[in-house]
Amino acid sequence: MEPTPSPTLRTILVSILTSSIVTATLVYALVNTEPVLPTDRPDSVTTPPIATEAAAVPDIVASTIPAVVSVAISADVPIIERYYQEFSPFGGFFGRDFGFSVPRERQIGTEEREIGGGSGFFVSSDGFIITNRHVVEFEDANYSIVTNDGDSFDATVVARDSMLDIAVLKVEGTEPFPFLTFSDSSARLGEPVIAIGNALAEFPNTVSTGVVSGLSRNIVATGGRGMLESLEGVIQTDAAINRGNSGGPLLNFSGEVIGVNVAVAGGGENIGFALPADVVADVFTSVAEFGEIVRPFIGVRYLQINEAVADANQLPVEYGVLVIGGESPAEPAVVPDSPADRAGLRENDIILEFDGVRLDGEQSLGSIVREYDVGETIPLTVLRDGEERTVTLTLERAPSQ
Repeated sequence: MEPTPSPTLRTILVSILTSSIVTATLVYALVNTEPVLPTDRPDSVTTPPIATEAAAVPDIVASTIPAVVSVAISADVPIIERYYQEFSPFGGFFGRDFGFSVPRERQIGTEEREIGGGSGFFVSSDGFIITNRHVVEFEDANYSIVTNDGDSFDATVVARDSMLDIAVLKVEGTEPFPFLTFSDSSARLGEPVIAIGNALAEFPNTVSTGVVSGLSRNIVATGGRGMLESLEGVIQTDAAINRGNSGGPLLNFSGEVIGVNVAVAGGGENIGFALPADVVADVFTSVAEFGEIVRPFIGVRYLQINEAVADANQLPVEYGVLVIGGESPAEPAVVPDSPADRAGLRENDIILEFDGVRLDGEQSLGSIVREYDVGETIPLTVLRDGEERTVTLTLERAPSQ
């Protein structure tokens, strides 16, 4: 299906990269852990100095691939037996010669079977692993990881991000594990990159190279089960990535993670996408410190305003976000007892600016809020009944989902 671009947002229909076939209802158990915070990294993978020549790729791969893992997904699936049942359309009236055998199927139990796979990588010496949420989305599945050396470990899902396609796993084993570090620098257009992952869930430790082809892309990803997911600010690359590469690292030539491979454009060639490292690093830091993902929220449902929305709803402005409720009472415009509620925001208010940032649709309100910390006090410019006013609210921790 071809997407329809809007004046402010180019939407690209892409496919998520998990390789999985699910035939059963899938359960996972959370564990409490004592994480090593990312500031303490004595056993980090040693990477070579930044290089620009292709000859450096083998050295970079050799130093980083011990920290890359394959994620295996397994679940109890039905065991189906095929048998034949004798059938006579005339009830045996004309004798057995007129009967015939009809093929039937029946379940005779269940067995644990591998149903898919993805990629991931260690981000701490004590066994924390980053992957994509869609790789480990099934709560009744069993997950394990296989290292580059062939060692296998059972993995526990510590956190699934409800807003971003990121998940954090934990394995127990002989420490320290080799791990990768996130780049402190933003990806640069044209920068050479290396992707490593479990291509097609059949070819682990597959290495490909390319460049950063685009920055700050906004895409809509779709999975094999029809799941749609909006991802903002992702990195575009021409490094070959395939189904099964989900959750694998996109590395710069210093061996640092600049992105997490997440999607590929189904209608193009060599058009892949990765979640930027700074976003992923923030999620891991939260999990390592608090044991869960902690992020700020303001507590409103909203609709991004553009020219078409303004015309259809006879709004006085063509930018900002309209505070609006959903189709049911369970979807209020302003969440009760939220920061927005305490700040006095109302349904049909139009938020024009958030901390001085004009809400013109280039970046969603949600992604802007994620850049702040819980507890920060933020001014909002609000249009109500044709009059602009300043509303101040204090960001609070988003409720667990």
